[in-house]
Amino acid sequence: MTAGPGQPGTESSTADDVDPTAQAQATEADAAQPAADADAFAAAADHDVAPSEPTEGMTAETAAGVEAEATAEGGSENAEAPRDEVAALTEDLKRVSAEYANYRRRVDRERQSAVAGAKASVLSGLLEIADELGLAEQHGDLEEGSPLRKFNDKFFAVLAAQGVEEFGAEGDDFDPSIHEAVQDLSEGGDPKVATVYRKGYRVGDRTLRNAMVIVGS
Repeated sequence: MTAGPGQPGTESSTADDVDPTAQAQATEADAAQPAADADAFAAAADHDVAPSEPTEGMTAETAAGVEAEATAEGGSENAEAPRDEVAALTEDLKRVSAEYANYRRRVDRERQSAVAGAKASVLSGLLEIADELGLAEQHGDLEEGSPLRKFNDKFFAVLAAQGVEEFGAEGDDFDPSIHEAVQDLSEGGDPKVATVYRKGYRVGDRTLRNAMVIVGS
């Protein structure tokens, strides 16, 4: 059977026949693919450029110089950090050393003051014995060679060895800081110690006991 005009012949059509329109679109897509790939590569290069590779408009020597300068700046910053840390630690060490020196001086002063206070307290307790020995001397009980006289001499020798000094004698200028006046008989402007009721004692610059006196002119 022969195909008439205007009717497609099924026997003459084959699987190799291609639509011209579809073929043209495929050709355009293939041509555009390289351009798209180039654009994508350029975009990626703009965001991730290796420091060692020269960028557009920059020679290899210029790129190497920029990289060396960046490396030098980083090294300088890294070198400054340890120096600053050492300086800070040095200042802290000086401050701690000064605080420790002040602490030692304060402790030494406090210890010396405590020792002096304890010593003065013990010596003050011995002054009553000195008063009794003084009364014995006034009554003539400290005869030369007697046991009481030997004790008296040894006792006052011990006080002297500890730096104890007695004060308050008749005729001394009256000093209210070390003399306790039980009676004031003075008439002029230059009071004197007229009578001593009880001697005063001191050790160094510390007064153990004021002298008890009568003030006269």
